[in-house]
Amino acid sequence: MQYKGLLFKLAYQLTGSVSDAEDVVQDVFLKAYDIPPERLAEPRAYLCKMVTNRCRDLNKAARKKREQYYGEWLPEPFTSSDDGLMETIVRDDLLSYAMLVLLERLSTTERVVFVLREALGFAYHEIAELLDKNEANCRKLFSRASAKMGLNPDEAVPPEAAGQEWVHDFIAALKQGNMNRILSMLDQDVVLVSDGGGKVAAAVEPIETRDPVARFLLGPIRQVAMVDGEVIIEIGHLNGQYGMMIKSSEGIHTIGIFHVENNMIRNLYFVRNPDKLKHVGKGAIV
Repeated sequence: MQYKGLLFKLAYQLTGSVSDAEDVVQDVFLKAYDIPPERLAEPRAYLCKMVTNRCRDLNKAARKKREQYYGEWLPEPFTSSDDGLMETIVRDDLLSYAMLVLLERLSTTERVVFVLREALGFAYHEIAELLDKNEANCRKLFSRASAKMGLNPDEAVPPEAAGQEWVHDFIAALKQGNMNRILSMLDQDVVLVSDGGGKVAAAVEPIETRDPVARFLLGPIRQVAMVDGEVIIEIGHLNGQYGMMIKSSEGIHTIGIFHVENNMIRNLYFVRNPDKLKHVGKGAIV
């Protein structure tokens, strides 16, 4: 169990699914018990390779499912009340939720190289051994992955999380229906992505630029937050950063996570698909 946290972090960032990551780690540990000790001289590398191969298989099937997915697909979030998950996942080297979304642009191999290098801090020679490739090829894969994600491969991934006070201000403006304040917090080229999975109401296509996004926030989003004439939105710790949770009497039904650049919202991600909210805790930070 020594490597459980590392393996879960790897599996979650390769699949974007808490449920799949849990299944992968459990499956790998069960299979590891039958492996002769002499083959586990380097258990960290061996187990990471097993997880990577299992996630590759899952991603092949997942890509076919996502081609038929209704609307936009977003990674599965979780909250700080999922104590075991947070202890396992949240570290300084965790890729942000916005980065998880960008990872969907990559091929499976590019994603593996990027996650091992950027999120888990593996050296290129370690990645090369794990993937049975040469070091130069892994460097090219990392560079290609960074380019697809719009990143500079020579620079560290910048922090993208909004602070607690900042999120409080945004939620207050949303509750008050303050259009001017909302507009002032949105980047001119802001993009909002909403994932309902065809099971609940959500925008089928991304909504782009400041005015349409503000109207969506103060229209459909604010409407689903209304309970007995009151807007019920709370701040929560989501994927290691602050975001918003919209509740009803039955619990949390919408999660909102922000990507902020230069103190302006550049991306908003709303997860409404109930299948993806199973790992969302019931607690909130008031």
